[in-house]
Amino acid sequence: MSQSQEARTSTAAYRSRTVLVSFLGAVVRRMGNWMPISATVELLAQAGLDASSVRTAVFRLKKRGWLESVPRSGVRGYALTPAALEALAAGDKVIWHARQPADLGEGWCLVNFSVPESARAKRHQLTSHLTSLGFGNTGSAVWLAPARMLTAAQDVIAELDLTGQCAVFVGHYAAGQDLRAMIRDGWDIDGIDQGYKEFVDAYGVEADRLDSTAFVDGREALVTYLSVVDHWRKLPFRDPGLPLEVLTDDWSGPTAVRLFERLVATLEGRALAHAALYWPTRASSPAASHRTD
Repeated sequence: MSQSQEARTSTAAYRSRTVLVSFLGAVVRRMGNWMPISATVELLAQAGLDASSVRTAVFRLKKRGWLESVPRSGVRGYALTPAALEALAAGDKVIWHARQPADLGEGWCLVNFSVPESARAKRHQLTSHLTSLGFGNTGSAVWLAPARMLTAAQDVIAELDLTGQCAVFVGHYAAGQDLRAMIRDGWDIDGIDQGYKEFVDAYGVEADRLDSTAFVDGREALVTYLSVVDHWRKLPFRDPGLPLEVLTDDWSGPTAVRLFERLVATLEGRALAHAALYWPTRASSPAASHRTD
């Protein structure tokens, strides 16, 4: 296999995995946390995935402990495991309710740590967790986030048994280095903003078209809904929810959030109704939203 073929295969496999995870979170949980495998393959084929890639992605999630084989009504299928449900629920608050801009007046949480080389793995875990919480690296072993992240940071540090190697402070910016400049050095602000802009560019015109359309076909709704969710769900995790005062006036986050919410409101019901047609003998309609509003 040539390098270009390997790259295409790798890209296709990655897309299958991400779309399947989006499908599990946005659709399967609404269908009783269980999916018929043949219907899943057919529905994701409508979204442009080939059967082989979908089955491979399912197999990998099964090995990861996210899915277990559970037949229902004589139909082969997979149920979401407690581990999968916990992981998906943990992402809901960020994916469906993007971090709101923090209040600058509440100040900042600063974490400084000194973890020895012998505990390199824990040091890596700590920095990974702090990054996922929205902390930015503003100096050697110095991490900064809005003050509201204090409890979350303390929990992560305690969980990793690194309390003795970390110092945590909460306070206000008083003077010195320009705060906006420090923020730009500590976070990939331009990259985050570009991600939001690309989302708006990809779906802004489509949202206008859907709003002006009297009827949206169920299949079209599902395909677009999965595309929107799969594109969107990676973006909020990169956004630390910094105060608007430290961001540029043309920050794209709020515009992108409004567009995502608008698309979900338009597409979600139709998409779930279309998916429900492929589930065997359902006694009731799709369950109420898994999200907390």
